[in-house]
Amino acid sequence: MQHNTCNNAEHGVSRRRVLGTMAGTGLGLGALGGLVQPAVGEELKKKDRQILLLWLDGGMSQLESWDPKPNTQFGGPLRSIPTSLPGIHVSEVMPRTAKLMHEIAVVRSMKTEDANHSSGVPKILRGHPKNRGVVYPFWGSAVAKLMGPTASGLPPYLWVKPGDGGFISKYAGFLGAKYGALALGDGHPPTNLVRPDSVSERDAVERRELQQLFNRRYSAKRSKNWNDANSHVYDVAETLMKHTHLFDESRLAAKDRERYGTHDFGRHTLLARNLLEAGVRFVQVTSYGWDTHGDNFNAHASRVPKVDQTFSSLIEDLIDRGMMDHVLVVMMAEFGRTPRINGSVGRDHWPNAWSLAMAGCGIRRGVVVGKTLANGSDVDTEPYDIGHMFHTWYSAVGVDSHAAEFMNGTQPLPIAHDDMGPVRELLDPSRVA
Repeated sequence: MQHNTCNNAEHGVSRRRVLGTMAGTGLGLGALGGLVQPAVGEELKKKDRQILLLWLDGGMSQLESWDPKPNTQFGGPLRSIPTSLPGIHVSEVMPRTAKLMHEIAVVRSMKTEDANHSSGVPKILRGHPKNRGVVYPFWGSAVAKLMGPTASGLPPYLWVKPGDGGFISKYAGFLGAKYGALALGDGHPPTNLVRPDSVSERDAVERRELQQLFNRRYSAKRSKNWNDANSHVYDVAETLMKHTHLFDESRLAAKDRERYGTHDFGRHTLLARNLLEAGVRFVQVTSYGWDTHGDNFNAHASRVPKVDQTFSSLIEDLIDRGMMDHVLVVMMAEFGRTPRINGSVGRDHWPNAWSLAMAGCGIRRGVVVGKTLANGSDVDTEPYDIGHMFHTWYSAVGVDSHAAEFMNGTQPLPIAHDDMGPVRELLDPSRVA
């Protein structure tokens, strides 16, 4: 990596990158190599930061969740209920989360610019940095690059989703295909992960050595990035073969499956908890079906209780298992829903004023930041863009978002929007890495 005050392209590490990566303790032991003494290494392992993103694709309504406006022009039929934070209410369909609000941070003053799914989703998941003519990575890919795998050696970016799985390289943007997401379709491991009984362990080792030989020959005259990505997929598969038990739902306690819910979001989030415990750096769980242009209220009355059940169970488990200080949990979508109710009794896309929630590593507990107008139509306090959130979340896991940088060839690039910074109200100095 190039020093950003030096024109010698042969330099391998820039000052900003060193400062950024050394600022936190969550960068994985491999990133520090022989510089880490054994005692220090053990301490770093104890503090290894991880991230769980709960993505509600399509846009959950803030008015039927974190920022209800009952008995107002656009409030809708759902009531609000008090929470464990004095004076703070949430929607009546979130009773379990309401009891845990003292453990959670909510931002009610999100204000972003894109009301389209196709462009809004990648902007949010990339942190919407300034346009520099390159395709930025999704958050999971960025974390995989910046922080690497944990000491477990497990893949740093796993995505649990309904439908099909597979390795999705495009999310890595300019970082290169190897930093893409390994998607677990319906929570299942990649196909053909278990070695057939007909192939002995010795056979497998010899086949792997032969494959590596072919890779080296192939890469000699071809793109290094794509060859690295191809080799990386085999490395990931080899690692996962040693952890197939993680995907066996029958090994999960029946009471846990009941608590989280037998619906997709519950099952997939419970798997995510196990993956975090096993040492995966970044896990994303996706729930689809939140684009409620019609019948918004019945849809949310049906769907939000599932989120309430799963999210509250997760927070309880992170507390009980001592994981709140090293796991950052974020729950969000690409935008919220319109205050105005349309002719189909639905709410449309609304990036102008929406909410998201977070908890865990580095985050202040029991805080609600910002507020919206009485009818929810706009933000009534300082608005925050997704760039502010990326700075905040990086700070929470110990990455200096102003010092750290990506390298696109010899071009240094910031990891978050240059003109924004962390929301200090959300950060707990005593818990930041």
